[in-house]
Amino acid sequence: MTIANLTATALAPQTANPTAWDIEAVRAAFPALSLSDDGRPRIYLDAPGGSQVPRRVVEAMTRVLVESCANEGGAFRTSHDSDRILAEAHQAAAAFLGAAADEIVFGLNSTSLLFHFSRMIARDWREGDEIVLTRMDHDGNVGPWLIAAEERGVTVRWLDFDPESFEYRYEALDQLIGPRTRLVACNHASNMFGTINDVARIVAAGKAVGAITMVDAVQSAPHIPLDVKAIGCDLLACSAYKFFGPHAGVLYVRDELRDRLVPLKVRPASMDMPWRLAPGTPAFEQLAGTQAAIEHMAWLGEAFGGTPASQPLRTRIVAGLEAATAYEARLMDRFLAGLADIDGISLFGIASRNRLDARVPTFSFRLKGQTPQAIMAHLAERNIYGWAGDFYAHEASGALGLRESGGVARLGLSHYTSLAEVEATLDALTRLAAAKA
Repeated sequence: MTIANLTATALAPQTANPTAWDIEAVRAAFPALSLSDDGRPRIYLDAPGGSQVPRRVVEAMTRVLVESCANEGGAFRTSHDSDRILAEAHQAAAAFLGAAADEIVFGLNSTSLLFHFSRMIARDWREGDEIVLTRMDHDGNVGPWLIAAEERGVTVRWLDFDPESFEYRYEALDQLIGPRTRLVACNHASNMFGTINDVARIVAAGKAVGAITMVDAVQSAPHIPLDVKAIGCDLLACSAYKFFGPHAGVLYVRDELRDRLVPLKVRPASMDMPWRLAPGTPAFEQLAGTQAAIEHMAWLGEAFGGTPASQPLRTRIVAGLEAATAYEARLMDRFLAGLADIDGISLFGIASRNRLDARVPTFSFRLKGQTPQAIMAHLAERNIYGWAGDFYAHEASGALGLRESGGVARLGLSHYTSLAEVEATLDALTRLAAAKA
């Protein structure tokens, strides 16, 4: 499909009821969803590792590369365009997270941003200080802090999860967090279990002793509205390529922390935001693509959330994600019911269909007699895309004894997933289980 073809389909759905979810209209916004291979449509259930992108993202990035490919800060037209792209992307990301534009930092991805910020944050740590990490996190929110702690002689304490409920042991917070705690890092939604965690509770425990608090929202950002002020955290990271955008990372930095960090930057770089804490010159096409991905979620709010285009961007984003969440809940209910009917399936995550609000639609499982890699190969033969492994959930896979035996099979649903795709996947898994029975 060429770039010219991408403009052929209108972005706005043709529906008389703006609150009724129209999956065909949603799918029409994503060019990749119309592709097939040897007559087999592609079924993208790999979203927890990276989502598909709407047409508007492709077009926004193309416009930058063709029409305004220049650095910012110049006197000429294309540089002025880069100034505008920089400002508008920060405003859009701020609306997405419930923050201010001067509290946003863009980078290559969440992991690289956390490595960058860990150097600044650990600068004042001293031997005998403590940090609290979790056994449920992606290692992008563990590794940078472990390395900084080792360099500074800081003690690492761990918040565990219950292997039966796949939820944090919140009762341990009082014993883990104390007067020497300098950092508390946790994740909003697990990239292995799908659990939505009570991060506000964890953050509050950290803030009570003056610790810096960091939330990894990479897996929650595509599915539920985020509000950094309600969470109360100092830092929150998400990755645009998980919420329908390009490969880019977005980090919220609370203004008080932003102003007291000693920047890790080259000397000529401005001390003002957005340059003060940035890890270097941004990729302007990625900024534009990220803004377009956020605008896609706002479009969902206009089309299916009953929110007029005249409403603020933040209002439309929240309405869009709430409408998407309601649709995804129906898919999750069917997928969980289907998994329960397949002999030999072991699900690692909340399985109750009465607790759909406690998880995102990320499902990790094993099938008796099959390796995770064999399961994914079986699905791939049917053009169903998913992942096998531990997905950098290093501590979680180790705690469950899965790391050395292939990890788990993981499938993720999204607001662009159709019920027919869920049924096709369940049928493929049922056939695989029956063949090995």
